[in-house]
Amino acid sequence: MADITQIQNGESISRRQLLSLTLKLSAPAIIAQLSSILMQYIDAAMVGHLGADSSAAIGLVSTSLWLFWGVCSAMTVGFSVQVAHKIGGKNHVEARDILRQSITSSLIFSLVITATGLSIAGFLPRWLGGNDEICPMASSYFFIFICALPGLTMNFLAGGMLRSAGNMKIPSILNIMMAFLDVVFNFVLIFPSHSYEAAGFHITVPGAGLGVAGAALGTVAAELVTASLMLYFLTCREPGLRLSGTTGSYRPTRAVIKKALRISAPMTLEHAVICGAQIMITVIVAPLGVIAIAANAFAVTAESLCYMPGYGIGDAATTLIGQSHGAGRPALVRRFGYVTVATGMVVMSAMGVLMWLCAPLMMQLMTPVEAISELGTEILRIEAWAEPMFAASIVAYGVFVGVGDTLIPACMNFGSIWLVRIPIAAWLAPVIGLKGVWIAMCVELCFRGVIFLWRLISQKWNKDLGSKRDQIEAYEDNINVRRQDLD
Repeated sequence: MADITQIQNGESISRRQLLSLTLKLSAPAIIAQLSSILMQYIDAAMVGHLGADSSAAIGLVSTSLWLFWGVCSAMTVGFSVQVAHKIGGKNHVEARDILRQSITSSLIFSLVITATGLSIAGFLPRWLGGNDEICPMASSYFFIFICALPGLTMNFLAGGMLRSAGNMKIPSILNIMMAFLDVVFNFVLIFPSHSYEAAGFHITVPGAGLGVAGAALGTVAAELVTASLMLYFLTCREPGLRLSGTTGSYRPTRAVIKKALRISAPMTLEHAVICGAQIMITVIVAPLGVIAIAANAFAVTAESLCYMPGYGIGDAATTLIGQSHGAGRPALVRRFGYVTVATGMVVMSAMGVLMWLCAPLMMQLMTPVEAISELGTEILRIEAWAEPMFAASIVAYGVFVGVGDTLIPACMNFGSIWLVRIPIAAWLAPVIGLKGVWIAMCVELCFRGVIFLWRLISQKWNKDLGSKRDQIEAYEDNINVRRQDLD
């Protein structure tokens, strides 16, 4: 049975064990990602029944929210990668020190980002081209989520730290619970009180009737409950990282912050630039009308069901690569890189086929408006063709993050989306409408996958591969792998 401690103990790992470890860590990570997408489906489906204006209000500011969430999430990665390296080297004392410092740093950073978001909440929908009907709803939705950003950042941090330690189970279970809580909270907060007749009984289900604001409050409440539990398991229960019963300073040190910045700064800047491009796409789509805005937002949510398994495998890749790198095993780093990327491409290719076949049903589940559903189906089927190469870029990025190589991949993402997607979308949208925007997306994702595969194969990211010690390790690993495969 393959186990992650084999990496830390310097044991040889056969090809079968390599794949087994990849699947073992990927499965719970995929479940966690899918539960996150389920929450988005729940929000979209519930709000979709309020009408096209409510759906467009959320769609208008959703990319801006991704910008704020993503910047905070990317910042926490700089700390979790360091922890993965320390755990890989069996240095749990320093891993706990980094964890303490990460809590303080993440809270301070998220409060600054929250203040920035609150300062623009009232103006943002207008800047994005929203009309008088949807701007007030969009502003309230954005404001509520931004207020909860420090708590959401703690959720990102705690989940990332648990995964860095190889614990994919707890984040997965808690994310599934979060999806269930989201259903309950949204049902109560979005809709007004309902009365039902069943088997001669009159049942009244209470409801706040808050509409779009209720959708934001319900999701935020579910995420804050989950963040509290995630922090509890991390700081009180996780072996090697639990802080209860230990002592240490929460004051950030120059060395840890410097290394975190080196890892996170390119990712944070890259995410900001990419989300800026997504916001630009929203600006391109907005003049196409409420139907196009809503269809675009629903299709983005529907497509995420397809690509989130790739992000789950990417999380597993970061953990496996990070611990292998921390254990000083670059030959194993290379092998995990190839296996995880190949696994992601296979899984997302299958999901792409499923999305093409089920596109009408996926859209009908989220909106009763026929025009939105039909347009959403058309653009989803365009995007399905890009999923294999999208997988290559997602998982390869996770591989590079595992060794702390983030600057060049960030530049690759930035160049791809701004130099390929935006120009093509701006050219095609006035000609063929929303379908042109999604054709541009499909072309760009295929291009991005190609350049990430090229970097993966080039091995320029695996910086320690060329030393004499590493060549000896690679030779010994190959001999041991062949022996185990023969056995």
